[in-house]
Amino acid sequence: MTEQLHLGEICVDVVFKNIKNVHLSVYPPTGHVRVAAPERMSLEAVRLFAIGKLGWIRAQQRKFEGQERETPREYLERESHYLWGMRYLLEIDERRGKQHVSVGHKALRLHVPPGATIERRSAVLEAFYREALRTAAEPLVLKWERQLNVQVERFFVHKMKTMWGSCNAEKLTIRLNLELAKKPPECLDYVVLHEVCHILVPDHGERFVALWDQHMPGWPVIRQRLNEAPLAHADWTL
Repeated sequence: MTEQLHLGEICVDVVFKNIKNVHLSVYPPTGHVRVAAPERMSLEAVRLFAIGKLGWIRAQQRKFEGQERETPREYLERESHYLWGMRYLLEIDERRGKQHVSVGHKALRLHVPPGATIERRSAVLEAFYREALRTAAEPLVLKWERQLNVQVERFFVHKMKTMWGSCNAEKLTIRLNLELAKKPPECLDYVVLHEVCHILVPDHGERFVALWDQHMPGWPVIRQRLNEAPLAHADWTL
């Protein structure tokens, strides 16, 4: 069940779920506010909780307002693109044959037909990122399956606007944001562990944090690095 609260100029989406704790999130780029609350909690109790966090909410929204934005990609020669946290310059190789991307020392070489549109160039580069992420994520999923003694039936790569990953504990599946292929490798490892942990623990309570401390000491540093990126969201867990 979803409700809305209006706290002055701030609109809060409230989702009641079968969880134990309250989770408050502020999402870029607009500072959208969302609260996930236990089903037993009243809307009035959620309102009082959100009022108590107004200062934090506004601080997060101000941070997003001042955050540097990526300019729209045009897929032109020498345009900057990222792979695993490293900056590359795009090189356009127009020729007939297989459409693909090859990685040079400091360049991503985009092999496309002559006269390829921006949409075609974008699709070829996206397919490259998707395959790179799948290849990198597969051994990480296997690693955390073994260490946590859980089973992941499948993982998916998707474009996601507000989350780096998600988990369906009932179906034993996880989803990873395509943009992770552009971030440092440790960020992907962090997100995979996060979602695999959710198969065991549905919330971000003490047991969840204990798993983090055990299996990835120093995880707050990686989380901060990931959450400084434009797609990051800020979480407050009670």
